[in-house]
Amino acid sequence: MDGDTAGPGGPEDRFEDLVDEFTGVEGVTPPRGGSGFGRSALRFQGKIFAMFVRGRLVVKLPAERVEALAAAGAGVHFDANKGTPMREWLSVDPDSPRPWLPLATEALDFARRSQRARQ
Repeated sequence: MDGDTAGPGGPEDRFEDLVDEFTGVEGVTPPRGGSGFGRSALRFQGKIFAMFVRGRLVVKLPAERVEALAAAGAGVHFDANKGTPMREWLSVDPDSPRPWLPLATEALDFARRSQRARQ
């Protein structure tokens, strides 16, 4: 996982590049398709850590990190159309120059830490 996902393609291509980067990583499963919430999600041991929603990368990070990234203009709190922004989810603007791979890797690391804390 040393590549950057910012390529000449659009956001769908950027997310597909992310999926390719994480394919084969222990504990990670690719999006399963279909319909409903999480259909475009990368999961670590069954828990979503990154997904593609409405043309945007959405990653799960510690709430403080999401706040810092949002304050820096890197994205906004994700709202799953329920009217309440989610504290631990960042939605990255598809036009942002910020590379997606480091954010998704950070989200995977957070998922790993969270999994260990539950054990």
